Amino acid sequence: MSSPGLFVREQKPRPVGGFRAALYKMTGGGLNLGPNARQREEDELGRRISRQLHGSYNTAVLGLKVGIGKTSTTVGVGLTLAEYRGDPPCAIDANPDSGDLMERALGESIYQQQSPRTISDLLKNIESIDSLTALARYMHHSGRLHLIAGEQDPEVSDSLTAEEYLRIRKLISGHYSVALTDCGTGVTHNAMSGILQSADNLIIAAGYAVSGAKRARSTLHWLASHGYEELARKAVVVIKDKDEVSSRVDKDAIEDHLSGICRQLIVVPHDRGVADADQVTLDVLRPETRRAYKEIAAAIVDGYVDGVSPLM
Repeated sequence: MSSPGLFVREQKPRPVGGFRAALYKMTGGGLNLGPNARQREEDELGRRISRQLHGSYNTAVLGLKVGIGKTSTTVGVGLTLAEYRGDPPCAIDANPDSGDLMERALGESIYQQQSPRTISDLLKNIESIDSLTALARYMHHSGRLHLIAGEQDPEVSDSLTAEEYLRIRKLISGHYSVALTDCGTGVTHNAMSGILQSADNLIIAAGYAVSGAKRARSTLHWLASHGYEELARKAVVVIKDKDEVSSRVDKDAIEDHLSGICRQLIVVPHDRGVADADQVTLDVLRPETRRAYKEIAAAIVDGYVDGVSPLM
């Protein structure tokens, strides 16, 4: 017997923007050409980002140079994950150099008005945190992106150990399916072994400069030679076109220099909404920048789904 569902034609998705959307609106939905190729690609990125996950996963965001967009990438990707996923993601500031994740996510003035809850406060009371409600007292929020602030006291900020980070990661894994960890500018500071040990994949931040490309490549080689070959192989390299570099820079050569040693390379275009070192807000970014953050978010979720065992 035929299934009744076969008698119902599948409805085309409604087009958004452009001639197809105008035609759809003008005919009251009577003529639906469906979405164009660009919209279908955007819809596919959203589908990849929003996939259901079983367990908890962690992406570490690394960069061996200050000012190449590591933290803005963490925030932009975190906000994108929050926009498309049903469960809110968590971003952790584990930068030992007084990181500015909160300022980039909340804005400096708003963060200064809030109570100074940091990763150190969370560690001091971690034994008493037995629920998401208790954990929420140590979190900050940028929309649906939940954040743990880094320590701002320079005498304390470099004291986070690998063991302490793993305790925090274990706590977070009980309440969040996706976590992003904003790391410092090196791979040998105190907490880094714990971060790498618990990471399911990596984002390596780089820039359109010979030094930035070499540092990113050196990072991947260091990881591969120190027991993290799988992480290096599955890493996503993000090149930030932060300063609109001159035409003398051979961008293609830099991309070729990096693309063969990682799983994917994604370029984030120059955008004043990110370059001014102020709060990152998705609705003020260029469409090309938002698209790049979607590609990064989709790539890291791909890495989760591709068979890496999650932290349960």
